[in-house]
Amino acid sequence: MNDMNWLAVYPELVLLGMACVVAMVDLWVKHPRRTPTYLLTQATLAVVAVMHWLYFDGGFTIYGMQRMVVTDPLGHLLGVFAAVSTMIALAYARPYAEHREILKGELFTLSLFALLGISVMLSANNFLIVYLGLELMSLSLYALTALRRDHADSTEAAMKYFVLGALASGFLLYGLSMMYGAAGSLDIPKVFEAIATGQINKAVLVFGVVFIVAGLAFKLGAVPFHMWIPDVYQGAPTAVTLLIAGAPKLAAFAITFRLLVEGMSGVANDWQQMLMFLAVASLVLGNLAAIAQSNLKRMLAYSTIGQIGFMLLGFTPTVVSNNTFSAANGYSSALFYLVSYVLTTLGTFGVIMLLSRRGFESEEIDDFKGLAKRSPWYAAVMAIFMFSLAGIPPTVGFYAKLAVLQSLVSTNDSLYIWLAVIAVVLSLIGAFYYLRLVKVMYFDEPAETAPITSTADVRVLLSLNGAAVLVFGLLPGGLMMVCANAVLLALKT
Repeated sequence: MNDMNWLAVYPELVLLGMACVVAMVDLWVKHPRRTPTYLLTQATLAVVAVMHWLYFDGGFTIYGMQRMVVTDPLGHLLGVFAAVSTMIALAYARPYAEHREILKGELFTLSLFALLGISVMLSANNFLIVYLGLELMSLSLYALTALRRDHADSTEAAMKYFVLGALASGFLLYGLSMMYGAAGSLDIPKVFEAIATGQINKAVLVFGVVFIVAGLAFKLGAVPFHMWIPDVYQGAPTAVTLLIAGAPKLAAFAITFRLLVEGMSGVANDWQQMLMFLAVASLVLGNLAAIAQSNLKRMLAYSTIGQIGFMLLGFTPTVVSNNTFSAANGYSSALFYLVSYVLTTLGTFGVIMLLSRRGFESEEIDDFKGLAKRSPWYAAVMAIFMFSLAGIPPTVGFYAKLAVLQSLVSTNDSLYIWLAVIAVVLSLIGAFYYLRLVKVMYFDEPAETAPITSTADVRVLLSLNGAAVLVFGLLPGGLMMVCANAVLLALKT
């Protein structure tokens, strides 16, 4: 194996090695807060984030492992976001996990293995590598969901997640096998070439595309493959819910881009129509079902379905004008939207865990009654997150929605203009349940009088998280440009 092969997988090798080191070190850790294990895990994630950023800043593309993996700016940009997302999630989760006796080496080791699976997916240039990374991430998340073994809801959520996740993996694997049968190769670029030259079995190809889109929809949580999200979000420990809601969404975007855009853009008219249906159905069901929820985690689960539907709209209009710039506009707006969503979701679940205490899960909407009187600062931070999810200026969520709508309207096609109108109307409906929480925090009398306690690092991190949502909303150009450049470079390779 030559140096270029190793260079393509340095971040993954570091993650693999340090996950094993963290597991070994934790055997000798007696500190109840697992301080050495926690600090070692966070240091590892910081190193991985820096490595991905240096690769991204270099702007080059390297192939390795017999061209089965590719290191390109898009993969490394998503790698930075995924590593930072995991760092923030573990920082929020530490006090919560300590009170529920799940602050163990398994939490940190499995989080690193989940991130390793995500990193493998981000650099996949071959169907088998995509599936390998997907299974590594999924199996780690299944185990994390069941980490609270004495809790019936967590065990039930883990079983549902495992069964439906296995079904989704089966859909995806079957679709990939059909693509192999149609194109005669497992390499994504060779599949693209086979489709472009017409040397492919069209009937088998279409069936393969259908199963692949279904498998991706499961992983994204799009309707009608959404049934696992509400139960898993509600049943899993909130710390694990945050790990599921963050970095894995970036991985799902990555494999959607790798498989559909880089591998099957020649049949975009087929998968584009399916994504259009998935997007609209997710917007409708997600926003309407969230209104009826009284459990905040379940409401955020349905909110996630609606948010994923909005993100998928960015994938739909790129076929119309059939040029690289227009395609990059749609894909980069979808990427920017997803990054904005993950940033906001991290803070939202961070506040939920902050208000939880030993023996009490602050996950009902009524648990937030009168929060502004108990803690004006935390109420203001939570309100910022709700405004961002609803798409209200000047938060980053507003600009993210605007970017996706602009990519739809710029096609000058009546179908996509109608899609934009539908998305705006459903977003207005969705604003109701976000603003309901703000109303409960500011206008209802407190149901709890217990003091809100938290560690200094969580208080500072939550404040910075809220500030980032505002800053990127007021000055979105830098992040949007980074996303656009990464997508453009990926389309040109």
